[in-house]
Amino acid sequence: MAHAPAQHAEQAEQAGALPAGTVLAAHAGQADHAHAMHAEGHHASHAQGQQHPLGIYFKIWALLFVLSIGSYLVDYFHVQGYLRWSLIVVLMLLKAGLIVAVFMHMLWERLALMYAIIVPPVLLLVLLSIGAFEADYTFLTRGTFFAPTAQAPAAQAPTPSH
Repeated sequence: MAHAPAQHAEQAEQAGALPAGTVLAAHAGQADHAHAMHAEGHHASHAQGQQHPLGIYFKIWALLFVLSIGSYLVDYFHVQGYLRWSLIVVLMLLKAGLIVAVFMHMLWERLALMYAIIVPPVLLLVLLSIGAFEADYTFLTRGTFFAPTAQAPAAQAPTPSH
């Protein structure tokens, strides 16, 4: 019970046994001690929790190097069409995810912070894809309903031959 000594000091001050202001100093002393203990524990755990072995950074760097080689091989082998763009986007997202997770220390962050950073771009991609599908639909239906109708060529009168 951390508050028991402070409550006893308050009662003694009200009874006149302690000089005025003693309780305030007691509360301040407890707060300073508690803050110092919290800060000391926080700094120790923070410094201890943020120590990562260098090996993981070198492994991720090598993996990023391999993924970059994969990106260049897509161009080297002249992959075309949707396969090309799918490979490029997948490799790009893998590299970006590794950089954010390891080099920006997101892997060791709280889940709420990860959601705060990951969910908005995902929602943006979902909304952009919905807009792209809507744009395709609008473009195709515009051609159906507003395309000029083809007219049959006018019959030409035969030319008299001499």
